[in-house]
Amino acid sequence: QVQLVESGGGLVQAGGSLRLSCAAVGTIFSIHDMGWYRQAPGNQRELVATITSGGSTNYAESVKGRFTISRDNAKNTVYLQMNSLKPEDTAIYYCNAVLNTYYYTAVHGYWGQGTQVTVSS
Repeated sequence: QVQLVESGGGLVQAGGSLRLSCAAVGTIFSIHDMGWYRQAPGNQRELVATITSGGSTNYAESVKGRFTISRDNAKNTVYLQMNSLKPEDTAIYYCNAVLNTYYYTAVHGYWGQGTQVTVSS
């Protein structure tokens, strides 16, 4: 059984910062890609940023230069540092991890429960 436990969301004024964390807990053999996605009311879920096990990153154009994704492989944890936040960043942020639970099992994607980020103008 694997769970992704998120923390760090909240309410912040425009221009402020927040740091999201997501820890993968349970039976884990190897974690491949990890990432953050977000979904605003009335919109589809969209990619924010991803990071490979080797540290290569990918960002949505809308967050480049403002958000930074990182991970601690020893802790099975991924972070999202969000700076210069804008009202349009308001959404539920979801953590994602692609992993094997055992060396012989197939790779599977898991999702966190989501954490609300609200940016006031």
